Amino acid sequence: MNVQFEQRPSLHGYQIGIATLDSAKSLNALSLPMIEALWQQLSAWANDDTICAVVLRGDGAKAFCAGGDVVDLVHACRAEPGSVPNLAARFFADEYRLDHLIHTYPKPFICWAHGYVMGGGMGLMQGASMRIVTPSTRLAMPEISIGLFPDVGGSWFLTRLPGKLGLFLALTAAHINAADAMALNLADRFLLDEQLDALLAGLVQINWQERANEQLISLLQALEHEARSQLPDTQWLPQQTQINQLLDVPDAASAWDAIATLVDSNDSLLARAGKTLTSGCPLTAALVWAQLEHAKHLSLGGVFRMEYAMALNCCRHPEFAEGVRARLIDKDQQPAWHWPDIHNIPAAVIEAHFAPAWQGEHPLAELTP
Repeated sequence: MNVQFEQRPSLHGYQIGIATLDSAKSLNALSLPMIEALWQQLSAWANDDTICAVVLRGDGAKAFCAGGDVVDLVHACRAEPGSVPNLAARFFADEYRLDHLIHTYPKPFICWAHGYVMGGGMGLMQGASMRIVTPSTRLAMPEISIGLFPDVGGSWFLTRLPGKLGLFLALTAAHINAADAMALNLADRFLLDEQLDALLAGLVQINWQERANEQLISLLQALEHEARSQLPDTQWLPQQTQINQLLDVPDAASAWDAIATLVDSNDSLLARAGKTLTSGCPLTAALVWAQLEHAKHLSLGGVFRMEYAMALNCCRHPEFAEGVRARLIDKDQQPAWHWPDIHNIPAAVIEAHFAPAWQGEHPLAELTP
């Protein structure tokens, strides 16, 4: 199942639960068995009075989790064109339940988010009560390149970024370093990659019976003091005013056109963002615009219910399967999009992605708030 679990003894009979994503060769991409194993163990630890805190980390130096394992999912979609495969219905429901569990976890939940943290990895990270980034951290929501959309709660955390940055990051898959993650409230603490062992050693020394939160903060402050000199410079905050002006537009097609002008920018970050969008999926861009508009007044549970409908409908439509084929299966990097021009996508096609793709009660009706 590529997930390892450990209970490390702490003081006064308590234990620290440690969950490790253990598929370094695939950059810890989340498979359905991994999701189900995490759900089962994290749920058990939540109800275990001897577990005082949980740490979630990834094995290997390159990534905490570089996303979901979508290849098997797309094989199922291509085998049943126009319908929702059982695997898709189960995968997205279980993944979103897991993400929601982390968002609402009743105990300190620490996510060690080193290296690549993309897509499904962001879903795991953003719900944690303590999100730790390192010099190697690169956060991103890269769904524009595969014809999906920034799910796993992206509707929740992207709409909480200042100005138009959430929209920009969703449309361009731009990477966010540790400094920007901290400044944008996508992370809480900055430590060095080699400080994980020191953090774990410190956690087991905390007296979790008395003023545990103060002790935890003191531990993190001491470690962070050692790391502070290696915090990188921010990359995207200096661009915020320009991005806000660029995306002060009325619709998704106008946003596409605005970002497309960045392809020839002298700024390498902006030029890369423009190239990523213009080589990406126009339908995804249209969905992102509608998604973030729909999400503005939704609860956390409402966000996951909306994204579930969107995910299943993406499985019914051809863009997701074609994007994954071109990027991850055949790797020809030449997706043949069904809707190659965002200006020609009918509004009805976009709205159809928000319609129920199941019978009866919503499969995620139990997610509250």
